[in-house]
Amino acid sequence: LPRVAVCNGAWYEWHHHAPLAVQAGVSEGEDGLGVVKRQKPLLIEEGEQKKGGLNERQWAAVCLTDEMTRNVKVRDSTFEEVRKLFSEREVVELTAIIACYNCVSRFLVALDVGERNGTGPDDKAH
Repeated sequence: LPRVAVCNGAWYEWHHHAPLAVQAGVSEGEDGLGVVKRQKPLLIEEGEQKKGGLNERQWAAVCLTDEMTRNVKVRDSTFEEVRKLFSEREVVELTAIIACYNCVSRFLVALDVGERNGTGPDDKAH
């Protein structure tokens, strides 16, 4: 998940996962990937002002990712919104995927895999 990469500064991971987000329907512009790569925390209740071109499900997934990655604990209000948009199975799968990618990104950053961790999402050098 590209948002995990942003929160953890795992730009090697970003470089490999941002194209997958585009293939899944997130636009490459400021209203799509530009929203995902914002450095400030994303809060689900700010959706109308901050979600850009992300649809409701994409925005909810990005906000859940942000809270899990930054805080570990997710606010009840965020889970309420997520549960409105996803089935119970999808909520469990999304939560598991976010947790797994947190493991991956922290591993990559700790070992400086790809030597991109001192760069940023738009830097091309490896």
